[in-house]
Amino acid sequence: MVKDKLRRILGVILLGCLVGIGFLEPVQDYVGLPSALKVFKGQDRIVSNLPAGTEVASANGTNVIFSIGKSSGGHSFSVNAHEDGDSVVTLEAGGFPVKKMGISVLPELKVVPGGQSIGVKLNTLGVLVVGHHLVDTKKGQRSPGEIADIQVGDIITKINGESIAKMGDVAPFVRKAGKSGGMLDVTVIRNKKTYHRTLQPLQDKHDLSYRIGLYIRDSAAGVGTLTFFHPQSHKYGALGHVISDMDTKQPIVVNKGEILKSTVTSIEKGSNGHPGEKLARFSDENESIGSISRNSPFGIFGKLNDGLSNGRWDKPLPVAFSDEVKEGPAKILTVVNGTKVQAFQVEVVSSVPQKFPATKGMVIKITDPKLLKTTGGIVQGMSGSPIIQNGKLIGAVTHVFVNDPTSGYGVHIEWMLDEAGINIYGKQKQKAS
Repeated sequence: MVKDKLRRILGVILLGCLVGIGFLEPVQDYVGLPSALKVFKGQDRIVSNLPAGTEVASANGTNVIFSIGKSSGGHSFSVNAHEDGDSVVTLEAGGFPVKKMGISVLPELKVVPGGQSIGVKLNTLGVLVVGHHLVDTKKGQRSPGEIADIQVGDIITKINGESIAKMGDVAPFVRKAGKSGGMLDVTVIRNKKTYHRTLQPLQDKHDLSYRIGLYIRDSAAGVGTLTFFHPQSHKYGALGHVISDMDTKQPIVVNKGEILKSTVTSIEKGSNGHPGEKLARFSDENESIGSISRNSPFGIFGKLNDGLSNGRWDKPLPVAFSDEVKEGPAKILTVVNGTKVQAFQVEVVSSVPQKFPATKGMVIKITDPKLLKTTGGIVQGMSGSPIIQNGKLIGAVTHVFVNDPTSGYGVHIEWMLDEAGINIYGKQKQKAS
């Protein structure tokens, strides 16, 4: 019985020691080190906050050079990648292994930063239902579309089995069914599911025309900022966020679209509770500079017809993974007057080293006095402005804080590249363009 009690006491002491060790700063530093690290061929990665006395014990693979050195933040672990492939490195302290780290070296990837103001034209898949209205008939006011359970946000893709591409395609079916007293078989897409609805047009007693009681739209237009383009494939990314219909607030399902050159004519300055806006017009020649094939939570994507110049930053830049982004100074490229792309100073206030795609990866704050004087901070139309830190493209501006226009969110470039169909992960992942 005494031995059992002694064992329990020793167990408690041992548990306390183990828990105590976990609170030691060197142990916390080792735990905080990444267990996996991605690096592009020809680049260096530096992992800071390494406890003193750490050494590289062993490494399999010959595609990476490892070294332990000192940096401004203390000791650091440096990775220099010169060949594609995977390695595993073991770190030790005092002759004991303390950390294994997988290193993936990916093929070199560079993209050209944007910053240009662009006009955006989107054509929807079918026609989008944006509202209901009442038809004033001899028997009272009714909305045929509402009676048929066609809802705001539905996309009409077919009527009587015939494809509907634009608003002008709808009227002939309505007139024919109205005059014959027939019904319309309407095919709609709602939340990615297809439904069939039966609708009977009603005659307006005032002008005797036949109506379906629906407000519809087949296109949308606006302005934003180009984030990047890939010089080899001409694939691009812009905006950094999804384009939603102004009435339904639902993402627009793209049938086809295009981007055009745009000129900023003036700035509506932002203030607390009132986001500002770039006022811009499409270029006089109204010439398409690229197609839009995808409208996703991370922006719009497609292909440029030709390469684009932003005036000063035309050389391809390396890109940063989300875990490379650091709190501290950075810059954005954007247009505030005409078509001239300028660089402005910002601060990365926080950044989340995301393992999975998410739209709000970092918080940035405008610190450039000139930009603050001109815009008051982040304004509508600035979405997509590329963010550059330490010579790498790290992300794009996406949203402004309504109650603090000097600050807002940014998306990590890693996810925009993936959405564009640019193979950032080498052989590890393939994505259809």
